[in-house]
Amino acid sequence: MGQPLPFLQRFHGEVTACDRMQMFHHKPVTIWLTGLSGAGKSTIAFELERQLASLGHASYVLDGDNIRHGLASDLGFDKKDRRENIRRVAHVAQLMNDAGLIVIAALISPMREDRAMAREIVGPGNFIETYLAASVDACARRDPKGLYAKARAGEIASFTGVSAPYEIPSDPELKIDTAMSTPAESVAHIFSYLRDKCLMDTDCTVP
Repeated sequence: MGQPLPFLQRFHGEVTACDRMQMFHHKPVTIWLTGLSGAGKSTIAFELERQLASLGHASYVLDGDNIRHGLASDLGFDKKDRRENIRRVAHVAQLMNDAGLIVIAALISPMREDRAMAREIVGPGNFIETYLAASVDACARRDPKGLYAKARAGEIASFTGVSAPYEIPSDPELKIDTAMSTPAESVAHIFSYLRDKCLMDTDCTVP
């Protein structure tokens, strides 16, 4: 990871974080959805975004597959490249939070140290680690892409949950059992958290 050149400096605009919160009526946070492939990350992320938009909240999904088509198209799936992918996404999330948006990041992000790095980049007060808990067998049963079968047949290398590890979050802000909950129920769980923490309701004092 390179360091900024010594002659570079940060510039700050005239629009403050408080100004943006008043415009959008929410605190800009990053909801970091982590879990195995097939745990429901993308489905839940885009449904959450849809519901936020219906209420007038500005949000955006950073989906792991979409990121791989552009921002991280030069990266593979070994440990080093996965970490770099997460680093890039975290910096984009931080910039989007700075612009006032709620960010929904949907990435497997299997290693605790990488998720800790993402939290540090985004800012601990803005990072909501959300563990979508579902077993390998449950994910394999619902696997729409047939990836688990290919991984077990040796056709996909470094596949999380089969040939690469997934480290379960030790203390996430949210844990949702997506093997037992529908996408709608999972999204409702996230909304309950946001409201309980006064992150999006206009009748709360935004922290």
